Amino acid sequence: MTKQTRCSWLDTSKPDYVAYHDNEWGVPVYDDKKLFEFLTLESAQAGLSWYTILKKRNGYKNAFADFDVRKVAAFTEQDIERLMLDAGIVRNRLKIAATVNNAKCFIKIQQEFGSFSNYQWQFVGNKPQVSNLNSADNAPAITPTSSAFAKDLKKRGFKFLGPTTVYAHMQACGMVNDHSNNCFRKEEVMRLGARG
Repeated sequence: MTKQTRCSWLDTSKPDYVAYHDNEWGVPVYDDKKLFEFLTLESAQAGLSWYTILKKRNGYKNAFADFDVRKVAAFTEQDIERLMLDAGIVRNRLKIAATVNNAKCFIKIQQEFGSFSNYQWQFVGNKPQVSNLNSADNAPAITPTSSAFAKDLKKRGFKFLGPTTVYAHMQACGMVNDHSNNCFRKEEVMRLGARG
């Protein structure tokens, strides 16, 4: 069996990281619960490595009510205090409070657009953008689209979601396919395409 070529940024010595790359990263996501999960994890990642957050993913799932946006939106100051003692997540008060705040903002968008997915995908014309990267290391950190998306989120009250974090979110949930051209997942993800 030949060894599959993967994006050069991936540390292939970490099986959980490889599984994330091979099964999730760049796959178009239209499910609001999953989008809220990715937004929560990306905002938690700000200033940290993605692998740090990936290792704590189950901790976040437990801490934030299995990413049930309505339950998280109802969290109180007491819940924030409780989560400050939770070793399963990054114990940063501003980030924890931002997640509760963002859940409330997320629900408002659902009410306005019918789903967060409808809102989010409009920024790329409802179709995944495919990058032409000879190495995923050459992927941009910010794009005009991520800047516009982040600006709109900020206007709607979201926190810890600047243009770099938003671009990472776009990559994670398939708004952009930033697998490098030689990565075996590039074509597979392209075939998944837009919502049909």
